[in-house]
Amino acid sequence: GGADIPMRLAAPAMQQVLGQTLVLENRAGASGSVGAGVVAQAAPDGYTTLADTAGGSVNHLLIPGLPYDFAKQLTPVSQMVRSPLLCVVRADHPSKTLGELLGRMRAAPGQIPFGSSGVGTMTHLAPALLLRRAGVTANHVSYRGGAASIAGILAGDAEFVFSTLPQATPLVREGRLRGLAVSINERLPALPDVPTVQEQGFPDFDIADWLGFYTPTGTPAPVIARLAEAAQAGMRDPNAVKRLGELGMIPVGSTPEQFQAFYNEQRSTLGAIIQAEGIRVE
Repeated sequence: GGADIPMRLAAPAMQQVLGQTLVLENRAGASGSVGAGVVAQAAPDGYTTLADTAGGSVNHLLIPGLPYDFAKQLTPVSQMVRSPLLCVVRADHPSKTLGELLGRMRAAPGQIPFGSSGVGTMTHLAPALLLRRAGVTANHVSYRGGAASIAGILAGDAEFVFSTLPQATPLVREGRLRGLAVSINERLPALPDVPTVQEQGFPDFDIADWLGFYTPTGTPAPVIARLAEAAQAGMRDPNAVKRLGELGMIPVGSTPEQFQAFYNEQRSTLGAIIQAEGIRVE
């Protein structure tokens, strides 16, 4: 998934910097909060670390009773990648532009169904932010993962979805889906003809999923610096950069300070969307 793949691609270069084998252990469940809880309670020695997607910045608002405080018990080391989203409809959908799609929602408030890969995921929060800014409402359909949400579009059960690029791009190229908008502030090299949301009347609209690398709070500063150096090397590795680009992910490799500032901003921005929309995991 979105956490596993970039870390596997980064692992060879990271191992060279660390002089240690990097063992990836997937702990799925509850939007990443199960794995995050394991690392939050681990010894702060740099040997147990966490790779987690944007859910780590908002799960405290979505999942009641988490037994740890992500922001206090985990320390940001580096933002690894940024993962843009693509608003897509079925190829035979009547809307040729984002404006036309929003017009359909204005004409039928709360009735047009849109899919996501789960409640509170970025594929849910991105359209929620767009609809709020556009002043329209639609009917959210939560699927069990991104592949299921794309299947829902193809079956006609939902009209649009903000999908990850690895799932949507091949179907756009095959002519089965139509790309209407890119969620970040620049067009994508893989789909240069698809305009951004910003270009279509929404200034400063810039939202994407992302992957962060963390260590338990209390880890010594020199250890954090070494882990950050390894993460940055992983995101500069030519093979990793090439493969991530093919998957629609943008390598970042930020410093601990840069990632801390980004994490704080995302926690505030995404949290505001969740609270404004009253989003909760049932």
